[in-house]
Amino acid sequence: MNRKYLAGMLMLTVMASACNKDKDNNNDDDVERYPPVETQNPNTNYPPAFQGQTRIYGIKTKAELDIKILNQNLQSPWGMAALPNGNWLITQKQGTMVVLNADGTLKSTISGLPSVNAGGQGGLLGITLDPQFAQNRMVYWTFSESVSGGTVTAVAKGMLAENEGSISNVSVIYRALPAYQGSLHYGGRLTFDGSGNLLVSTGERSDLATRPLAQDKTTALGKILRITREGEAAPGNPFANDPAALPELYSYGHRNVQGLAYDAANNALWEIEFGPRGGDEVNRVEAGKNYGWPTITYGLEYSGAVIGAGITQQAGMEQPVYYWDPVVSPSGTVLYSADYHTEWKGNLLIACLSGQHIVRLRIQNSKAAGEERLLADEGQRFRDVAVGTDGKLYAITDQGRFYQVGKK
Repeated sequence: MNRKYLAGMLMLTVMASACNKDKDNNNDDDVERYPPVETQNPNTNYPPAFQGQTRIYGIKTKAELDIKILNQNLQSPWGMAALPNGNWLITQKQGTMVVLNADGTLKSTISGLPSVNAGGQGGLLGITLDPQFAQNRMVYWTFSESVSGGTVTAVAKGMLAENEGSISNVSVIYRALPAYQGSLHYGGRLTFDGSGNLLVSTGERSDLATRPLAQDKTTALGKILRITREGEAAPGNPFANDPAALPELYSYGHRNVQGLAYDAANNALWEIEFGPRGGDEVNRVEAGKNYGWPTITYGLEYSGAVIGAGITQQAGMEQPVYYWDPVVSPSGTVLYSADYHTEWKGNLLIACLSGQHIVRLRIQNSKAAGEERLLADEGQRFRDVAVGTDGKLYAITDQGRFYQVGKK
């Protein structure tokens, strides 16, 4: 294994084992350091670009958590949004939405949405509410849609009825082109930024034929897009005056982004994306920047072969704030900003599929400053996480569970 990598990991482990304390800029509590939570061997011998980029020291929540399963009969849930009244709007992969009461019981099932192609990784995907939802009741979601030439990641919107039993005035406002005959890497998360525009993630559709399109600014694959509520390129986008780029592009060089979190306090965007065999990433996204896929990566092909030139850094391409090797398969994420879990304020909470836990990644000065793995004993593939109106953390899993994480 690479000596530089071993030396870096040894230094981190020694530092963590000492259980030193440091001050977190996000709150006034002392944070104890523990050994890194990842103990398995990495797939590669690539050295990190900087200390703390991977296998950061472990941290532990001091408060005793109260973990409840409020529902375990959902059908492959994918996305979730907290309604102002404490209820939950949840997408299910096969094409329906459900509304759960605050206690997790089923209130209604919403059908009549645009048809989804649920093959492979496709289906009804991410969901978010309009910032003015209390006035206009508008909901936005992504889904994989069959079109001429294959399938696309599409964005739709509609109005949720007052009784939360139906959605009307449905329209598809955006399609990420080109279409492709494949069923993988749709991305599919979306969130609003501080100016009221939608940020939408797409995948590069996985296959070798489409992988290079993540670097192609004339396509919408492997990108984060910034669009208006009507699906047009948002004003002020970084490539608005570039004739060789789509005006809706916000960032590029992404593999398959299934986590987006907007930090309103700092006007910052965080994204979480799947790596191949190793190299899952956390990025702090800046407008117009290139995040490297597939030219640079901390992962390998699933076969174990090197990807491209086998490099992890290149001029003009951004480094991830943090990465995992082996993978945890990170999906939905939220930047915790409520006052309920005071220890978590300013932290990223990330639902993990193959990892079967929720990552708590402490953030300090836009860098990782400690990692914890929550709910690891549940044996669930966590698909999405969100914060409720009560400040508690909620999560959904591929196996159909709906969790509430409070304090005892």
